Amino acid sequence: MRGIILAGGTGSRLWPITKGISKQLMPIFDKPMIYYPLSTLMMAGIREILIITSPEHADQFQALLGDGADLGLRLEYAVQPSPDGLAQAFIIGEEFIGDDSVALVLGDNIFHGAGLGTALQANATIDGALIFAYHVMDPGAYGVVEFDDEMRAVSIEEKPAAPKSNYAVPGLYFYDNSVIQIAKSITPSARGELEISAVNERYLSEGRLSVQMLDRGTAWLDTGTFASMMQASEYVRVIEERQGFKIGCIEEISWRAGWIDDDRVRRLADGLAKSGYGMYLSRLLGD
Repeated sequence: MRGIILAGGTGSRLWPITKGISKQLMPIFDKPMIYYPLSTLMMAGIREILIITSPEHADQFQALLGDGADLGLRLEYAVQPSPDGLAQAFIIGEEFIGDDSVALVLGDNIFHGAGLGTALQANATIDGALIFAYHVMDPGAYGVVEFDDEMRAVSIEEKPAAPKSNYAVPGLYFYDNSVIQIAKSITPSARGELEISAVNERYLSEGRLSVQMLDRGTAWLDTGTFASMMQASEYVRVIEERQGFKIGCIEEISWRAGWIDDDRVRRLADGLAKSGYGMYLSRLLGD
C-alpha cells in the first residue's frame, strides 16, 4: 500500500498568514502540521508516500522533509495547480500509485490514540474502500456515515440537517486500486470540485464501502481554523508535557518500526541539538 498526503489548497481561512506559507507547515505546538498526517501513514506501516502541495509551496516541503531516506521512507512530491477537490489526488498520483492500493490523509487532520497504529495496519490489504467513523456531538457539521452491524456503510451525507448517525467521517481513507478510475469517472460538483464524497458514494453503490470505528480514546483534530489550530497545539502540549512522549514524532516512529537504526537517530538528534525536539530524540537512545 502507498500513501498520499494532500497538503495543497490556498489556506484562505488562515489569511493573511498563509499568504506566505503553507498551512500544513505551520506549527502545531512543537512540530510542523505535516508531521502529524505523515506519522499517521507511517503508523499504518506505509513507507512510500506522495505529498501533494500547491505549486508555490512545493520547495518548502522538500526542504523540510527531503526524499525521506533519513527516515527510511521514500517521499515523492507533486503539485495540485488549483484546489479542484480531494479526489483529484488520485489522478495526480496515478503514476505514483501504480498497481497498489492507497491511503489518503488530509494534511490538516491529526489522529492520536493508543492502539491507533495497530488498528491502521490491519488495512494493509483492502478490497473496495474503507472510511472511518468518529463519534461527535454535532454531526450536522460534518460528513456523516450510517452503517450496519457488519460495518458496511448504508448511507453517507454531507452536513445533513437531520443526521442519521452521530458518526463523522474524518480525513483518512483507504482504497483499492480501482479508486484511480473512479476518480477519473466522476464529474465535478456544483462548486467545481472532484469530491471525495462522490468517490465514496460510488463504492457505496457497489456495496464495497466498509467502515471502521475509531476507538473512544482516539483523538481526531481538524486544524483548518485559527481556533482549531490553537486547540490542537494545546492538546499536543498537555499530552507531551504530562506523559513525556511526543505525538507525531516521525523519527521515533521510524526507529521503533526498525526502519532506521540508533546511529541514524543519533545523527538526526545532533542536527536538532539546540531544540527540545533534538534532546527528546537523544533521550530515546539513553544518550
